[in-house]
Amino acid sequence: MVLGRLTHYAFDAVLISAFLAGIKRSTGLTKDIKKWVESYLGVGEWIMDQSVAVLGSTSYFERRR
Repeated sequence: MVLGRLTHYAFDAVLISAFLAGIKRSTGLTKDIKKWVESYLGVGEWIMDQSVAVLGSTSYFERRR
């Protein structure tokens, strides 16, 4: 029960991190952010990069620019 809840919160934190990293990257906002926030967003950027790489290699998704 506790392990499931902890896993759920960790997964939510990673999703929020990826969302915020995407906003930071696409808007170009660069404020002076403390080190732990940079690390948190770094995890999100890594997750986002991996997701784009995996989903981009499938034929189901099409990249539009």
